[in-house]
Order: sequence, then structure tokens, then C-alpha cells
Amino acid sequence: MPCRSVSQSLYRFALNLQVVLSASVCTRQGKALVSRQFVEMNRLRVEGLLAAFPKLVGHAKQHTYVETDSVRYVYQPLENNLYLLLVTTKASNIVEDLGTLRLLAKVVPDVAGGLQEHTINENAFELIFAFDEVLTAGGYKEEATLSSIRTNLLMDSHEEKIHKALQQSKEDAARAEMQKKAKTLKEQKMAQLRQTFVSGQAPTGAVGGMEGFGGGGISSQGGLFDQFNMDQQAAVQQEYNPYAALQKPSAPAPSAPKVIAKSGMKLSMGKTGKKDSLMAAMAAEDNLMPIGGKGAGTDFGFGAAAVAPPPAAPSTPLSLILEEKINVSMNREGGVESCEVKGTLHLTANTDAGAAAVISVNKSQLPESFNFATHPKVDKKAYEQNGVLSLKGGKGFPVARSVGILRWSYGNEDAAPISINCWPEDEGSGRINVNIEMEMTRDNLVLHDVNILLPLGTTDPPSIESIDGQYKHDPSSGMMCWHFDMVDANTSSTGSLEFSVAGNNPDAFFPIQVGFRSQTLLCPLVITGVTNSSSGAPIPNDITKSFVPDSYQCS
Repeated sequence: MPCRSVSQSLYRFALNLQVVLSASVCTRQGKALVSRQFVEMNRLRVEGLLAAFPKLVGHAKQHTYVETDSVRYVYQPLENNLYLLLVTTKASNIVEDLGTLRLLAKVVPDVAGGLQEHTINENAFELIFAFDEVLTAGGYKEEATLSSIRTNLLMDSHEEKIHKALQQSKEDAARAEMQKKAKTLKEQKMAQLRQTFVSGQAPTGAVGGMEGFGGGGISSQGGLFDQFNMDQQAAVQQEYNPYAALQKPSAPAPSAPKVIAKSGMKLSMGKTGKKDSLMAAMAAEDNLMPIGGKGAGTDFGFGAAAVAPPPAAPSTPLSLILEEKINVSMNREGGVESCEVKGTLHLTANTDAGAAAVISVNKSQLPESFNFATHPKVDKKAYEQNGVLSLKGGKGFPVARSVGILRWSYGNEDAAPISINCWPEDEGSGRINVNIEMEMTRDNLVLHDVNILLPLGTTDPPSIESIDGQYKHDPSSGMMCWHFDMVDANTSSTGSLEFSVAGNNPDAFFPIQVGFRSQTLLCPLVITGVTNSSSGAPIPNDITKSFVPDSYQCS
């Protein structure tokens, strides 16, 4: 065995040196609790030397060392029948070995915290490191003291500190990036949800129950806040509803199977049919839900029926729509940071007579603060001189197709019709108190279905202290809708809301979104006449005006 021969040769060479072969803590029976070898020795040799130690101690009780033919045992009894044992060569300096033994006798209880067998076992690795501070590889004694050994054992590695600091910085950066991504995704989801409620776009999924404010949300199909849909508002909304895309028609209930009576059992249904129609009309008039009967499949809940009536055919040769959209960005104190109004005059010729129309407007009375632009196919010279909108070359407008013939824009900050002032304050007890004020800033407008959407940052319901108007909380989206049926300069130009909700982040209540609809335009554009281009005879027409926000945000 070449390897075994080399090991034995090294061991025999070490015996001729003045070195410590092994340092151990063992029991009286020779069982090693911890042992550290400083020269090349196999396990069987170490166990054999330790097993022979108790027999040798029995014959030399008055000494601190015993010798055999090959090694010397230098030992010191410890508490609890334990021994601190050095196995050295016979040629080693016995005085130096005793000094090493006394130092190790101080190190063992200091490092292990005691001289019990279980403490030695629990701190075995620390004891081995301490032995290495006293004796070097090869068994030579180091110039060390108990204090220097403590310092060396407690000394931190500079490279280890750098590695841990880099590792911690990477983990912190990854955690911060994860939180940033999660916050971005949540903000995108909330922004999409708010846009669904405010802008009138069709929702892409289930967005919760912020319905029941007329034009401000999805139809609730019999929810509590459907009572806000008054009959007068329903009539106006049929004319123009900027949130019509959000209203889900409820599926009609399946009709009961018809039963055909046999011969001789024919019943007269004339009076019964009239009675059912009368009851259905009474229920619809009183906003009641029918119980059974023919009308059981119709929604007579709180508000209008969910199934919208089919659009009526145009009753005039010409339809005109004056539409304005506003984009507003405000700060949290109610100051307008940016505001832009864009308007368009749409024309739809329903018949050939409507296609030959000439539109006259009050151009001479329009303020210079508004910028106007005609369609490239419209005769711009006739508009600039006489305020007349007609196609170039005497051509007629396309039939049954809406075309924009005039656009205008306005960019002053005074165009914003509503000012929002929101003050969230942390109460320091895990709740935030919020005071929000709404103020009508333009006295020439009448706004309907004003919805102010506030993110709460939590699904917990708010505790309302005081409120003007109505509110609804949607726990699924963590949002609250503050609603006014109508806001104008005469009756309800201001409103305030105070509530508290669980949380500790005042920034969670922004951005605030505002939605409304109005039949009053900011631009004082007036259709003064609609006549035939050849005969000059007036053409019957219907005019629709709408003013809605495209984006109205307070952040």
C-alpha cells in the first residue's frame, strides 16, 4: 500500500521532532469528545492512543504526564471526570508542553462556556479553531494569550463583509424592483379601471360594482343606486349618453312554455290582456318590480329598464351634433396645471334635401380666444366672410354619413368647470382622514351625472363623517364614487365630503378622476340658419350638444 507507507513514514518522522501530535478533551474512559491532530495520523492510531490513556493514568496518579515507548501524554484533570490531553513526542520540551496545557485549560471553558460534556459537544468546532490558534500545523506552539485568542476568534473577515454587503445590496435592489413593478402593474390596472368608469369606453373584463350613477358606471341591474336614474334623466340620456358604452343590457328571462287549451276549454283573453298591460304600465310608472305575469321578464327595478330601446329613425333631413371634449390636469390644491378644450361640429345628411344644406353660424360674435378650423373640403372663403359652411364647388354633403365640418379649440385654464381640493391626513392610528371639496368654477354651465372617483388604497369601506350628494364604495376595485345628479351655479355650485378609511399612505388617494355630461358648450357657437343651397328655403333639422371630459384628473 503506497499511501499507507507514506503516512507511516511521516508519522515516524514526526516522532523524532519536538512537537505536539494531538490535543484532545476526553472522558475518564478514554472517549474523545473533541480531538485535533497536528501531524498526519489516521483515525485508528488516534483512537488507540486515547484508549490506552486511562490505563496509564491509573499507574501514575501523582504526575501530570506519562510516557510510553513512542509518545508522551501530558494531561490535566478537568471538572466532571474530563481530561485535557496532549499527545507529544518523547523528544518535546516538557516545560513548553506544560505551558501549552495550562493555556488550553483556560481556553476550553472560555470557548465552550463550561466543562460539561454537552457544552463540549455543542462547541466542538469553536474549540478546534481555538486549538489552531495555540498550536500550528505540525504541532508547534504559537506565542498566544487568552485575549489574543478571543480577538482572533471574533475577528470578522473584510472580504466576507464586502461579499455580504454586495449580496444584501443585490437583494435589496431586486426587492425594490419587484415592488416597483408590482406598483406599476397595480397603477395600470387602476388607471384602466378608472378610465372605464370615466371615459365611457367598453370594459375589457369584470371591473366591479361602481354602477348606478346614470352615466358614471356599468348598469347595476337592480342595484341600490339605480334610484339615481330619475325619469327626467333617462329621457335626457336617450338623447345623448356619453357613458352608453358602459351599460350592459341584461339578458331577457326565458319565457314560459305556451299551453294550448283543448277544445271546449277556450278562454277569453281580451280582458286579461288589458289588465296585464294596465298593471305593467302602473308598475313602470311607479318603478316597481312586477311579480310573475307576462311582464316578469322585464326589468322594473330601481330605474330604467336594462334593455335599451332601438334607435329611432331620423325624423329630419339633417342632423347636427356640436361636441366638446375637455382634458384637464389639476394639482391636489385645486390649481389647474393644464387645460384644453376641443370641439367639432358634425353634420349628417339623412336625405338628399339635407345633403344640399348650407349652415350659417355666428362667426362675427365668436371670441378670438377660440381657434377655429374648417374641413379642407369646406369653402373657407365663404366661412371667413359670411360665416357660412358649405362644400366647395356647390357640391352636396354625403348622405347617411357623419362628417366633421368645423373644429375649434381653447387652451386657457379658466375652461375647467370643476375644481377639486383634496386633503388626506394621516391620523397616526392606522387610519387616514380625508377632506375633499368640489367647486363649480363656470356659472354658464349645467353639469349632469357628476362622478368623482377616488382610489382608497384599500378594500375596506370608508367611514363617512359628512357628505353633500351621494356616494358608493366598490370593494372589489378599492374605489369610491362621489356623485351629484346635477351641478350648476344656482343650486349646487359647491360640495364637500369628509371620511376616514384604514391606511397610512396619503398618496393612495390620487389620481382623482372626474366625469360628467352637459348639454351646454363652452364655445358660444350658435347655428343661426340651415337653408337649401339653391333655393334658400329653410331645412328642418335637429341639433344635439354635448360637453364631456376626455380626461379630467387631479393628481
